[in-house]
Amino acid sequence: MRQLYIKQKMLSLKDKFTVKDDQENEVYFVEGSFMQIPKTFSIMDSSKREVALITKKIFSFLPTFFVEVNGQESVTIKKQFSFLKARYSIDAAGMEVRGNWWDMDFEVLQNGESIGSVSKKWFTWGDSYQLDIANETMEPLLVALVVAIDCAKADQASVTSSIPNM
Repeated sequence: MRQLYIKQKMLSLKDKFTVKDDQENEVYFVEGSFMQIPKTFSIMDSSKREVALITKKIFSFLPTFFVEVNGQESVTIKKQFSFLKARYSIDAAGMEVRGNWWDMDFEVLQNGESIGSVSKKWFTWGDSYQLDIANETMEPLLVALVVAIDCAKADQASVTSSIPNM
């Protein structure tokens, strides 16, 4: 099983960070658009070739993110309407997420078989995640899924913090 580590940099104007393996080698580079509509995240391999693209849908009542891997749309992440806790659904052929994905502690299954799991690392400067990959052919999709969910969470946090206290 391959392990990757995603650590976002704090206080960065442009969302830019790397994904490293357990030997600290940079495996993927993630770069978010800055002041661009729609918001996108490009995920590139070690030779700087784009392997995945995340795009936030702009004219949508609830946040929606499209994930493309190798030029093919693979996953759609949609926020669902709820009053108490933010809920999201993931639409993909045969894929499901089990666990507490809002707290970034979940397993990803395809056709009932585990292809990877994610756990958040606590007490770190910036958001850090460990990604355990059981099916290495799904690696770019799993990295993109973690980045997309984290982006959805960040959007929710910014909306919540901008609501004035009554």
